Amino acid sequence: MKSMHHVSMAGCGPCGLSRRQFLAGCAACAAAGSGQWAVGSGQQAVEIQHSAFSIQHSAKAKVRLLFTHVPSTGPIWPNIGYDFERRKKELIEKLSQAAPNVELLPATAQNPEEAKKILDADPQAGAPQADGYLVYMLGLWTGAPQVIGASGRPTIFVDDLYGGSGEFLIAYAAARRAKQKVAGVSSSRFGDVAEAVRCFEILKKPGKSVDDFLAACEAARRKGTKPVGDMSCPEDPLKTVSVDECLKRLKSSVILVVGRDPGGEGKAIEEIFGTKVVPLSHAQLHEAYTKIDRDEAAQWADRWINQAAKVIEPKREEIEKSGAMYLAMCGLMKQHNAQAISINCLGGFYAGQIKAYPCLGFFQLNNDGQVGACEADLQSTITMLALGYLTGRPGYISDPVIDTSKNQIIYAHCVAPNKVFGPEGPANPYHIRSHSEDRQGAVVRSLMPLGHMTTTVEINLGRREMIFHQGKSVENIDQDMACRSKLAVEVKGDIDKLLSYWDQWGWHRVTFYGDLKGPVEEISKALGLKMVIEA
Repeated sequence: MKSMHHVSMAGCGPCGLSRRQFLAGCAACAAAGSGQWAVGSGQQAVEIQHSAFSIQHSAKAKVRLLFTHVPSTGPIWPNIGYDFERRKKELIEKLSQAAPNVELLPATAQNPEEAKKILDADPQAGAPQADGYLVYMLGLWTGAPQVIGASGRPTIFVDDLYGGSGEFLIAYAAARRAKQKVAGVSSSRFGDVAEAVRCFEILKKPGKSVDDFLAACEAARRKGTKPVGDMSCPEDPLKTVSVDECLKRLKSSVILVVGRDPGGEGKAIEEIFGTKVVPLSHAQLHEAYTKIDRDEAAQWADRWINQAAKVIEPKREEIEKSGAMYLAMCGLMKQHNAQAISINCLGGFYAGQIKAYPCLGFFQLNNDGQVGACEADLQSTITMLALGYLTGRPGYISDPVIDTSKNQIIYAHCVAPNKVFGPEGPANPYHIRSHSEDRQGAVVRSLMPLGHMTTTVEINLGRREMIFHQGKSVENIDQDMACRSKLAVEVKGDIDKLLSYWDQWGWHRVTFYGDLKGPVEEISKALGLKMVIEA
């Protein structure tokens, strides 16, 4: 879920407050057992402890293994209550076995200040001098990886998939753009991490440089990347309206944005598309919610429950609340003659200003040819509206995760349609689940069709650009970490290039079923948007 999607951190581009930044914040660092440096916000100094996993040998490369995450006491990726200490211990043991000629010096940083303390303490008397840094991102939005990357020390960023993915993509892309001494690993195959870590041995060899280390990391990553596979897909006739008709509809459309000042993005949408953006408060949404006929809300709960393949965590009461929220949104949209709505959902929910998540309501709106967009993300909202008008198909906002070992990008979110070919198309199965990060509310896990070409885009209003990539749907991943719907597609093109743009664009992307390259080129040209091929 983005905004980190629109993240205010170095190299993140023109973004606002992140969804998970709002949720996570920063807290004291809990050391992962006696084998770590304990760097706590309340400490006066960094306490250095020798790692039980370190093997003291001067010929070995000493590598600061820096785990980054915020506390799991709140809603975060991977999820609330996640056992970071268990995961750290597991990774230390596996890395020690896989790279016996590397001495690991574990530590944890939960914010930029703690990362800086570790950097500053490294050369102190009595502390082992680290030859390099292995930054293992277990969770999101600490700001610590950027501090290490900017230090100029040889570094590897690693995404623990479905844990640190958004921060990895943004921080690594920024590091590459700034030509920092940073390599990156984003793979579900642990062997790819181990291969990169063993490259630190190069730093101890006579005549070898940091550039040699980075070249070896790059070679290992490319060697471990799965080549592009068979991109053939079944015939998928795509009926589009003319660009002129699409633009006409956009000029007569209204977007409601709840709980956020649309600011410059709202003005840009009106300027570029002619679409009106109307801000509403959480209080206005809540007032509409309180006036809903609860019997009618129960009927929507019945419909969603009866059509679901499974209902797993949510109680019926929660699904009925989602029905009331859906009807409240519909009422406001009718009142303002709006075709799209986007809500600062977590901001309102955790402040107690709204009493139900809008996720099932968004699911229904998107199935029915309107737009329900997550997190008050106006760039994704206008992307969904424009391409939806053009193709008659719903867009799917996601927080992507990249797995180079499978040549996959995984689109993860807790809102997804189950009529991906449009309101008149076939429906795919779905499950009703709780919101993954906090285990509350009611959301959809959509099991979307496989073997089909997909097109993923995002309009950047400030840059006047539309970013674009494609892939073949290959798997609905079932993983109890991060968001519930996880559609994996095999990337059509260069997955290495796909690691390059996240710092400028933020985390969110919008995925549509079908080969939309031609329509995207047409509408980009008509609107004066530069089309950027990111794979």
